[in-house]
Amino acid sequence: MRSQCCLYVDAGYLLAAAATRLTGTSLRVGIKVKYEYLIAELIKQAEALAGMPVLRINWYDGAKNALPDKDQERIGALPRVKVRLGRIGPTGEQKGVDLLIGLDMVAQARNGAVDAAFLVSGDDDLTEAVAEAQVHGVQVKVLAVPNSAGEPHAVSQHLLRASDGIELIRPETLDQAVERAVSGPTPKTVPRPGPWLAASAAGPVPHPAKPGPAHGAGTAGAAGAALPHRRSGATLAYQSQTGGKSTIASEYALEDQAITKQIDAVVSAVIGSFLASATEDEKDDVINARPSIRSDLDRALLLDLAHRLDDPDMSDRIRWELRDHFWDALAAATK
Repeated sequence: MRSQCCLYVDAGYLLAAAATRLTGTSLRVGIKVKYEYLIAELIKQAEALAGMPVLRINWYDGAKNALPDKDQERIGALPRVKVRLGRIGPTGEQKGVDLLIGLDMVAQARNGAVDAAFLVSGDDDLTEAVAEAQVHGVQVKVLAVPNSAGEPHAVSQHLLRASDGIELIRPETLDQAVERAVSGPTPKTVPRPGPWLAASAAGPVPHPAKPGPAHGAGTAGAAGAALPHRRSGATLAYQSQTGGKSTIASEYALEDQAITKQIDAVVSAVIGSFLASATEDEKDDVINARPSIRSDLDRALLLDLAHRLDDPDMSDRIRWELRDHFWDALAAATK
């Protein structure tokens, strides 16, 4: 039997990362995708990298009630494409997709169906499946979406260490396959400071945190503290000449400012992408649903901020501030 390779594509990762690369937010409704072209180019790239033909491309995505939408039906009709659907949970997250990817990858490895695999995902939960496939002699590489700086977008370090290497999807493939979904002029959102900025903040605002892997670890602060996020060191210093205590600018207040800048950026990108692509009825539905934020919008807000802060376990207070800012900025943008 001739050697073959296979592609396992987590569509949630691929499309959210492609949207972030183009629009600054993971909101999928903000982009239009030429699926036929994208899939054909992924197959070409995998065959070139592996030096062997692609058996098939397995396309994994979430679906309401596990029923395919029009795009998923069209993708499933393409040659050498198998669509496997998980579910979409009440808050917009995918359910069962990682399990499907892992089961298929390990089953094909055990059966000797493929000699090499390309995993288009960055999810830490797939690490064990990668290791198991490797036990059966399959070489598994991550095929990641490049961010605007040409680096892998949101790939878990655990997954990266477990894999046999990482390759980037060709930027020109994404440039040709993905475009903004625009139904009207792009709106401008109005940033505003968060209400929990400490009044004693002084000095320049720190540079925003460099985006890190979506699965990076964060440290939560104590309940009831000024900001239950990463804590660092003391906030008092001794004067060398007098030995007396001198209060310096609060590190917490400076961190509050940096977090608020990130919230501003996330909210601006999500609202801008949504309003540029939404119909008037969709806009009205979102506005009239207040205080409930539509699940895909809420998920994009949380995912994008967690990525920017490199903290998937954000405190409730930060989440509250993010959602509160969303409504204020949406009201300002839709006046």
